[in-house]
Amino acid sequence: MRLLQVQEALKEKNITYQYTEEDGCGSLDFLFRGLSFHVWEYFDQIWGAETNVFNVGHSQDLEGDYEEVIAKEILSWPDMLPGS
Repeated sequence: MRLLQVQEALKEKNITYQYTEEDGCGSLDFLFRGLSFHVWEYFDQIWGAETNVFNVGHSQDLEGDYEEVIAKEILSWPDMLPGS
């Protein structure tokens, strides 16, 4: 199981997500306020993740403490209301 910090942030925000893992890399896909987001982990001599959590229309690569950075951004989003 990978991307645990990001999964915890999504759970805390009550955001349903789909997790898959391939070749040892985690992948998360989820909807927030009707928009589609992703966090796709990769390893290319260094661990990183491609994500669009900062701008839904634009993906960017993060390396280093990418999980912490992505989780912090998700936790800054407004809370989902029940039934949303």
